[in-house]
Amino acid sequence: MRVKDMPPSDQPRERLLSNGATALADRELLALLIGSGSRGTNAVELASHLIAHCGDLRGLARSDAHRLMSVPGIGPAKAARVIAAFHLVRQAQSEPERRRITCSGDLAAVTAPLLRGLGRERVVVVVCDAGGAVTRRAVVSEGGGDHVPVSVREIVSTALTSGGISFGLAHNHPGGSLDPSPDDLELTARLREAAETVGLRFLDHVIVTDTAWRRVGLGTP
Repeated sequence: MRVKDMPPSDQPRERLLSNGATALADRELLALLIGSGSRGTNAVELASHLIAHCGDLRGLARSDAHRLMSVPGIGPAKAARVIAAFHLVRQAQSEPERRRITCSGDLAAVTAPLLRGLGRERVVVVVCDAGGAVTRRAVVSEGGGDHVPVSVREIVSTALTSGGISFGLAHNHPGGSLDPSPDDLELTARLREAAETVGLRFLDHVIVTDTAWRRVGLGTP
């Protein structure tokens, strides 16, 4: 049965408007995002197939467009809406009240919402003013599941153009390892050297996973 042929009291949109989002199951919320079903499958059924394909909601949030579109009935438009929705959630979570970076743990906490729950590596720079207050967080690179190219020049340029006095770096390891790679260690050393050259304070470089974090080292907090 098509969703629009259901009694209004059973349709996800009407139930959400009447009773709030908490009244809906995950598959019904997702059905509202994808908008419509496919031939022989209504939107709620298609949403159930999509969640099952990804394992669970966490797996869905980590999936890229190609994985979503491998589900029959999920085309580019539906995949884009789902990915955009999860990204908006991450964006909202990454905007906590303005805080100060006083230690490496603060750097990890500020960047974690932008780094956790991803299936690919991402690099985030945090820029601070003279008092250590965060003035900017920015994604400076994004790549594959186990490696991402990083430009020291771009990172330092971001700090300078943001009017920063200090900056720190964080990146994730989607596989869950907290061990820094040789590239991580080299990047940290290059950042410290570049910061000294242009008169910036390099705070630290941390690795963030879904459950923990670790210093790469060579920073000052």
